[in-house]
Amino acid sequence: MSTTSDALILVTGATGKVGRTFIPRLLAEPRFAGWRVRALCHRRPLPAHAPDHDRVESVFGAIQDRAVVQHALDGVTHVLHLATCKETPDDAMDVAVKGLFWLLEGCRASPSFRQFILIGGDAAIGHFHYPHPVPVVETQPPSAYPGCYALSKVLEEAMLQQYYVQYGLDGCCLRAPWIMEKDDLRWHLSFGPDVFGAPRWCDLVGAEAAAGHAARGAVPVLQDAAGKGLLRNFVHVDDLVGAILAAIDEPRARQQLMNVCMDEPLDYARLGEHLARTRGCPLVPIRERHHSTWLDNSKAKFLLGWRPHYDMARLADAAWDYERAADDPRQVWYPG
Repeated sequence: MSTTSDALILVTGATGKVGRTFIPRLLAEPRFAGWRVRALCHRRPLPAHAPDHDRVESVFGAIQDRAVVQHALDGVTHVLHLATCKETPDDAMDVAVKGLFWLLEGCRASPSFRQFILIGGDAAIGHFHYPHPVPVVETQPPSAYPGCYALSKVLEEAMLQQYYVQYGLDGCCLRAPWIMEKDDLRWHLSFGPDVFGAPRWCDLVGAEAAAGHAARGAVPVLQDAAGKGLLRNFVHVDDLVGAILAAIDEPRARQQLMNVCMDEPLDYARLGEHLARTRGCPLVPIRERHHSTWLDNSKAKFLLGWRPHYDMARLADAAWDYERAADDPRQVWYPG
């Protein structure tokens, strides 16, 4: 697969964890020598330690503003759409629908445009909110769980797919589960009020019990209704970025939806056993109403020649071994 050196890729949501990892990876790969990056930023600039490179430029503005999007798309050949919002109803439709609409409208009319890559989410199929008795493949109908975020993921996939039908747009959607980096997993398993994402273990067990669990370094073991370790899908940001790079200008990715995740979902029971054995963590079983889900990544492996490098043990070890530098404080811009 060849690429041309005159390419200009627009990255929306460039200041998030995926954008901050993707941009230096693309710039460093010989296959993308000469490629330029335009980062569409909303309120935050690229981090101070981001590549100070003459191939990177930033534009600022709101993605729901058509003039901002038209300016950002000028001369662009590829779009990597990462911008999203969580449970913020005031913003969800502006970002997920209006912003994506202006991007797709601009791309279909652009003489320079070549490929659109959307990063979707397993919220579109309800991840652990609904029972999935067999592995989830890309043909499963969408099933958003309650709330605006999951609905936005369904709408994004549907809108992109209709641009294939209506205009023959060249694009693909990489559907990712929860994206992990650094010590995210460790904070996800915190019994403190600083827990990252859901469930909020401190709310499930109560403040007094949570404080005791946190003091002794205990971790929760999420169980399904039958008392078995819950299966939940994750992907490390490095693996997701590897899939994005593999999808760029890949003919077999054209107009495809692909699940991008670890080969096997994380089993909270096995994770607990691993942490008890390797880190001495006490375990606290918590039975909840959630359902196990196995997201099947076979299609992405087949079409992209991509393989994830992280499994459950590596994900856990990386999170527990991660040491934050003084200039790398933990900041959570949204809860998950």
